[in-house]
Amino acid sequence: MPVASGYLLCGQTVPGYHGGVTATRIDKWLWAARFFKTRTLAAKACDLGRVQANHQPARASREVHTGDLLSITTDGGIYEVEVLGLSEVRGPAPVAQTLYHETEAGREARAKAAEERKAGLHYTPAPAGRPSRRDRRRIIRFRSGS
Repeated sequence: MPVASGYLLCGQTVPGYHGGVTATRIDKWLWAARFFKTRTLAAKACDLGRVQANHQPARASREVHTGDLLSITTDGGIYEVEVLGLSEVRGPAPVAQTLYHETEAGREARAKAAEERKAGLHYTPAPAGRPSRRDRRRIIRFRSGS
């Protein structure tokens, strides 16, 4: 097999890399396209509803095909991408970027959100110090939704 520790050798193609498959699990594809560091994180994002395929919530076991439109919410922002290729193997970043094409609307929305975050830093004062016990309990209560 022409793969050594997950990389392609001599430009040869690997079955299952790009054109070898017609569909693959969405968690595998998200991991191979480098949106998430592990398949477990990709599957958890699917379970939490942070991944949508063709405007439908996607479970980790859903199959993704070329031409599908995905909306992926990560720490870096919301990515709206069109699937161009399929892979079940995680390869180098330049190869992973050929698996998808980001839409202009998604790129603009992510840039706008980054600008808003940057502008918000100028108006939000830094906390004076550590939260008191009472403040910490309020923070915990707020985060848990109670």
